[in-house]
Amino acid sequence: MKPFDFSAGRAPARATVVLLHSSASSSRQWSALGTQLGARFDVRAVDLHGHGTGPAWVGGRPLTLADEVALVEPILRAAGPVHLVGHSYGGAVALKAAALHRSAVASVAVYEPVLFRWLFDAAPDSDAAAEVIAVANTMRKYLQRGDAYRAAARFLNYWAGTGTWEALPAGPRDAVATRMRTVLAHFDALFGDPLPARDLDGVRVPMMVISGAATVASTRRIAQLLRGALPAARHETLAELGHMGPVTHPAEVNRRIVYFVERSEEGERNARGLRDAA
Repeated sequence: MKPFDFSAGRAPARATVVLLHSSASSSRQWSALGTQLGARFDVRAVDLHGHGTGPAWVGGRPLTLADEVALVEPILRAAGPVHLVGHSYGGAVALKAAALHRSAVASVAVYEPVLFRWLFDAAPDSDAAAEVIAVANTMRKYLQRGDAYRAAARFLNYWAGTGTWEALPAGPRDAVATRMRTVLAHFDALFGDPLPARDLDGVRVPMMVISGAATVASTRRIAQLLRGALPAARHETLAELGHMGPVTHPAEVNRRIVYFVERSEEGERNARGLRDAA
């Protein structure tokens, strides 16, 4: 699987940005952001397992976040330190990558990373935890019956708002429905991976966490937990945006990500200069 390169045909960039998409999406989710960053950076948008051109998971065991990180590791080895950008499930993968490969990461920018295990560890009986479990259980029930379309309706209407699935044209509906078994595997991977706060606290690079003020209870609570766990990170809440902010309001979200990545690269470049001069 070759990551989509938004910098093809341009002069080599001085730093690499890796873009990680949300569940049921693909690397094309980041087309506008990739174009914006591509003038200055080597931009790699990765398709995760079972999405876009990404390989289906055939590991003979349940998928884990570390398995998704493995798709990024060749880029980290060749181009590190890199700037990681992720949305939702892709945000969780970005944070996992940063925790596993600290020296290969220059910065991390995430929009509502779905660290579901944090909800269960903090308050397993909370409404925030219960609604996530309800979504996964409903999806699992429909998929066991062979009804990927009802599973997709439950998934999409939860994250993007009631009626989103019903308003979707037939073609996109088919594409989303075919990914539901992989998406359910994402839930299971997130439920099983604690990604302890101490692991993230050890990532000594600039970090930005963006949330939408109109998001669902689960990610609203995760944003609160991240504020407590990562006090040195930049935390922003965007008015009127929901969980799908990078898709519904790309200009607003992308502007912040571009600014953050550019400033982070300036800091990384200055740090490299000091190290080289020492």
